[in-house]
Amino acid sequence: MSLAKELKEFAMKGNVVDMAVGVIIGLAFGKIVTSLVNDVIMPPIGVLLGGIDFSNNIILLRAAVGDVPAVRYGLFINTVLDFLIVAFVIFLAIKAMNKFKKKQEEAPAAPPAPSKQELLLTEIRDALRAKI
Repeated sequence: MSLAKELKEFAMKGNVVDMAVGVIIGLAFGKIVTSLVNDVIMPPIGVLLGGIDFSNNIILLRAAVGDVPAVRYGLFINTVLDFLIVAFVIFLAIKAMNKFKKKQEEAPAAPPAPSKQELLLTEIRDALRAKI
């Protein structure tokens, strides 16, 4: 089997295609959640915290020489806060989806059709009642 044919078979397996679609949708959803965090959630939090912007907080290890950066722990704090908020929003979204999925699974299914034996017994019962 040629390498190209093996690669084609591997790429066309259902799990690989499903995973690719999941990654693409996840990236798009990640952009939406990041925008929600940065544009909707963080501004009110900033107002509540008195306009604190952690990104400007740095520790200067030594005087900046050329391209030697300072330690910007404020950016790390901002990134951690963003992560926590994004994780919380995704948790809420998944929780809502699971709740919706659970409701769909709990919907009562139609009763199964009677078996041939049950149909035959029903006919016999009805015939006996008709004779009485």
